[in-house]
Amino acid sequence: QVQLVESGGGLVQAGDSLRLSCAASGRTVSIMTMNWFRQAPGKEREFVAVVSWSAGSTYYAASVKGRFTISRDNAKNTVYLQMNSLKPEDTAVYYCAANGGQYWGQGTQVTVSS
Repeated sequence: QVQLVESGGGLVQAGDSLRLSCAASGRTVSIMTMNWFRQAPGKEREFVAVVSWSAGSTYYAASVKGRFTISRDNAKNTVYLQMNSLKPEDTAVYYCAANGGQYWGQGTQVTVSS
């Protein structure tokens, strides 16, 4: 089992930046990829970004590409999501997930005011 705990959410204004963290514990040797997803009120959960745990390669949703950066610190078993130039439409609960959804965190709320 892998346990994931997100932190770093909050209320910011449009144009501000925020960094989310997701700390993994437990059987971390089984982690191959780490994802960020988000779910806005009344909407389906959507993919945001993914990073390969070993190689560090990344991929982003078109809606966040160029504004968000996913990174990982293998020594700390932590993945980050740096979010810049935030927009009101980025408002959502952000979840980290291991291996495409095999394990999920509890989520952290990000609210961007206009």
